[in-house]
Amino acid sequence: MTAFQRFVEMPLTGRNESYAPSDLVMKLFRVAPKRKRDRRRLNYVAHFGVGIAWGVGHGLIATRAGLRGQRAIGTVFGAIWGGDVLANTALGLTKPWRWSRQDITIEIVDKLVLAEATGLTFQRLSAKTHEDKPPPPPPTDASRAPALEST
Repeated sequence: MTAFQRFVEMPLTGRNESYAPSDLVMKLFRVAPKRKRDRRRLNYVAHFGVGIAWGVGHGLIATRAGLRGQRAIGTVFGAIWGGDVLANTALGLTKPWRWSRQDITIEIVDKLVLAEATGLTFQRLSAKTHEDKPPPPPPTDASRAPALEST
């Protein structure tokens, strides 16, 4: 669960915390916490795992596609959120066709905020990484020479 969800969205909408991440973990790994507090603990761990997955996914997709800024954020949002909805639907954990407009709006806004935060964090961290690296060497005369055509 993100800070945005906990401190902004949930108080505004009156929505309780989502147990969708723990439902996914329970389904995939066939675990079943016996006590309510254990399920809640699993839910927090699962939410943390979702955040890590978004970060790794953002890094892989944006880097491989050579995307930065809002293009990277939009592309990653579409890929990861779409995959999330499809996977949860395929596993029988959600039925998006039954979601209300409010449910859809909350889902998209929450995930867009997560995508923005992930993208900005990735950009910041990757910029610091690039600052630490020395600039590439200047091209040599051989690399500037025109290619010879074979006849």
